[in-house]
Amino acid sequence: MTAYFERLDDSRFRATEAVGGAWDPMEQHIAPALGLLTHVVERAFAGRLADGLQLGRLSFDILGTMPIDVVEIETRMLRPGRTVELVEATMSHGGRASVILRAWMMARHDTEALAGNAFPSMPSREELEDWRGFDAWPGEFVRTVDVHGKRLEQGRAQVWLRPRVPLLEGEPVSATGRLLSILDIANGITPRFAPQDVLFPNIDLTAHLFAEPQGEWLGFDTTVAYGVSGLGVTQTVLHDESRVIGTCAQGLTVRPRR
Repeated sequence: MTAYFERLDDSRFRATEAVGGAWDPMEQHIAPALGLLTHVVERAFAGRLADGLQLGRLSFDILGTMPIDVVEIETRMLRPGRTVELVEATMSHGGRASVILRAWMMARHDTEALAGNAFPSMPSREELEDWRGFDAWPGEFVRTVDVHGKRLEQGRAQVWLRPRVPLLEGEPVSATGRLLSILDIANGITPRFAPQDVLFPNIDLTAHLFAEPQGEWLGFDTTVAYGVSGLGVTQTVLHDESRVIGTCAQGLTVRPRR
């Protein structure tokens, strides 16, 4: 397994066995697909990004599952502008839309004198042990990441992750695309109950970034909450090895297994 996907042409990609899902190993884990959508958007609108725009928010709606097979991606501009633009990318399998990404691209400004945040820092990777938290999950994808971390309490953990598999065979991918290729794994880091007892798939993922990730490792400071009527949220503060870079939220549908 040399990559999560192989490019077939300008719009079609073949998933490899490395994307095997955690809920069903015969279906795709959605994390690499989100990274692929991000990469395609960056390529499709490379001219606007070169003109000074940057990805600030990426919101994915997950419409259904996908087998480990060929997918197709189409992009379009929804809201052109000089300093703010909204673009869309749709991933389909067999003519059926499976994931829709809407991404806001915003102009760069020099705000170094204003930069700062109040998010708590994470322990360094060296302070944490090898993580065994994914042992409860099936599927190949969760085996393709290196993990160090610790569980702080029920539904709360801090982990560092690094993908061992590139997103695309023989094609350079930005640090942001690489981040998005593992970001959806956040929902499986520290579930409040074992997946053998409770179903809690996420129906969306929204990432807000205020810095481009640097380095190979990404830090996840993740908290999970379940409500009383079948709704839940997985909230993550994202780190690279030197700073906080953004946040991620996933809406969950929570169902006890009968």
